[in-house]
Amino acid sequence: MTETATTPGAARPGHRWRDRIPVVHQLRQSVGLQRGMLVAGLLITGVFVLTAIFAPLIAPYGYNQLRGPDGPFGAQQPPSAEHLLGTTVGGYDVLSRVIWGTQTALLVIIVAVTLSLFVGVFLGLISGYLGGWLDRVLVVLSDAIYAFPSLLLAIVMAIVISGGQSSLWGGILAAAISITVVFIPQYFRVIRAETVRMKAEAFVESAKVLGASNPRIIFRHILRNATRTLPLIFTLNSSEAILTLAGLGFLGFGIEPTAAAEWGYDLNKALSDVTSGIWWTALFPGLAIVFTVLGITLVGESLNDLADPRLRGRRRVAQAAGEVAETSVVPGGTLDAGPGGLAGLEDGETFDEHGIEVKR
Repeated sequence: MTETATTPGAARPGHRWRDRIPVVHQLRQSVGLQRGMLVAGLLITGVFVLTAIFAPLIAPYGYNQLRGPDGPFGAQQPPSAEHLLGTTVGGYDVLSRVIWGTQTALLVIIVAVTLSLFVGVFLGLISGYLGGWLDRVLVVLSDAIYAFPSLLLAIVMAIVISGGQSSLWGGILAAAISITVVFIPQYFRVIRAETVRMKAEAFVESAKVLGASNPRIIFRHILRNATRTLPLIFTLNSSEAILTLAGLGFLGFGIEPTAAAEWGYDLNKALSDVTSGIWWTALFPGLAIVFTVLGITLVGESLNDLADPRLRGRRRVAQAAGEVAETSVVPGGTLDAGPGGLAGLEDGETFDEHGIEVKR
């Protein structure tokens, strides 16, 4: 009995530090199809992030390179040993443009979603805790801003910032600012609702009795408890940020090809190629957008399912059902379903000690 009681306890410290890692914790919680979706999403997202980080080492050419050691690349060249994915109508290497485009997309995600995250969380905390006229004004403003289409606002910001055609940081800021303004209400609503709920909790009242100031209560006690669902919103907004950037480039308000590589711009320039039977200039940038958004969305949806307490209850039931044959229900041992399995027990089959079915 002593060994049985101490063995689980001895194993827990070894797993404690790993359980604190968000990805590992979510993977341990997930089962079945949900785990497959989460793993697939993490793999696709990991490839996207690593490609963006190591783009200068992976890409065979620069994003605006038109010539090689043997001369100009040539326009609309089919896939070959020199250009694995062919060249565009402008003479750029398609593979290099796709790889460098991951950097642009990652920068937009970092700038846009991070800005909206910090601004939305701050306003949600202040509005939910203080209440009053400030809360009513911020709620009305968030509802009004939320009604604006993100792509339309991105077009307006692109024109205001850089006149439509922009440099690398001009295009990133144009997309990032529009996405920030549109995404702020989402973070604001979530944090405000959590703050309103928690400011009536006992630990907040105790902090007030002990003389803690409002900023200390907001940022030390409420903040850490109100931000648990933010990773879910972050992943879903990241995929929308990529789509907004691609939409800007496709409509002609994106980043110039000499400033950075952007998938939406390449799709726009490949429209005329499709009707001529030149498929490679549009296929690979489009696949890059689809798979990147798919990977991030799979991660976000899986995290959302894992955060749902109703689905957690279903997972426990499924796990318990899978372990029912290993559950000790008789004194002195473990229930053995016999050669017929659980279905045999349910059908009323009986077996002797040698495993031979006894006819009744």
